[in-house]
Amino acid sequence: MMNQRLLHTPEGVRDIYGSEYARKLSVQNTLLGQFRLYGFEDIQTPTFEFFDVFSSEIGTTPSKELYKFFDKEGNTLVLRPDFTPSMARCAAKYFMEEKKPIRFCYAGNTFTNTSNLQGKLKEVTQLGVELIGDDSVYADAEMLCMVINSLKAIGLTKFQVSIGEVEYFKGICEDAGLDEETELALRDFISTKNYFGARDLLMERQIKPEDMEVLLKSADLFGDFNSLKEARALANHARSLAAIDRLEQVYEVLKLYGVEEYVSFDLGMLSKYNYYTGIIFKAYTYGIGDAIVKGGRYDSLLSRFGKEAPAIGWVVVIDDVMEALKRQGITVPVAETKQVLTYRTDDFEQVLQQATRLREKGVSVELRPAD
Repeated sequence: MMNQRLLHTPEGVRDIYGSEYARKLSVQNTLLGQFRLYGFEDIQTPTFEFFDVFSSEIGTTPSKELYKFFDKEGNTLVLRPDFTPSMARCAAKYFMEEKKPIRFCYAGNTFTNTSNLQGKLKEVTQLGVELIGDDSVYADAEMLCMVINSLKAIGLTKFQVSIGEVEYFKGICEDAGLDEETELALRDFISTKNYFGARDLLMERQIKPEDMEVLLKSADLFGDFNSLKEARALANHARSLAAIDRLEQVYEVLKLYGVEEYVSFDLGMLSKYNYYTGIIFKAYTYGIGDAIVKGGRYDSLLSRFGKEAPAIGWVVVIDDVMEALKRQGITVPVAETKQVLTYRTDDFEQVLQQATRLREKGVSVELRPAD
């Protein structure tokens, strides 16, 4: 008797086929088309890399959530949990002396060994872009505009891009005299909106009450452009004020693009990724709890690979986008289906000739024996 277990996939992965896969490919192609409109060029990196590329110092995914294995030489290898460190490695390896901005776009699967209890897919398809070598406000705004236009291109209309600034939080932490360990612990609490945990931590570390209130208030600053005024009034540190200046400048450029209606601000937005250094952003839409787009500036990451260069990038998780489109009842256009020609033994030659002529014209044809 056949082993039924052979028919099942492991927890967290799934088969995609037929019309569902056709819709997924259609969305991917639309997004890649958008990326290329902005001058981004395709790049492919290995599915697995040396462990050090994704180590905790570079700060992507916790070690326990990485799929690790060994090669015959005893090297520890890792299935990529995200693309950005690989992009940084490529830029440092192949474009070390390049002074002009570099534009990469990519598509591929990523792997995270999360707990089965979380109910998340462990293998997802990600598409993304990385702009390396441009630290301007215009680069920030262009990337945000790309997010908005890309989501519109695949049929989404009801979404919001929420923008934060890592430096704002770091300035307030510096002002309060927090050490690095406390800052990292506080960031973990705030990024998951666990304000009770954040308050307990600050009380335990004996942070002054007035500093504690500023830290907790800063985590709760979100809204439209006017929320930046409130954020400015709350901060004293030059680092935090410079972050607000930057966000205001980015907003002015977004107005030139005509996309400001899709944008809001969240100064409490922090990422689990340690490599973000400035502006960070997430896009949300109906039907999906988590962000469908995540991105930000990572001006120090490339120096880990020996290249001093600013960079900004973002990624969209296709599996989440497909779920959002489905729940919002948005139809994904798919290319015309194939034409089926049936044949019998006595007319196979004629049917084959007909199929060949159609295929030469670019028509998809399936030859099928008659019943």
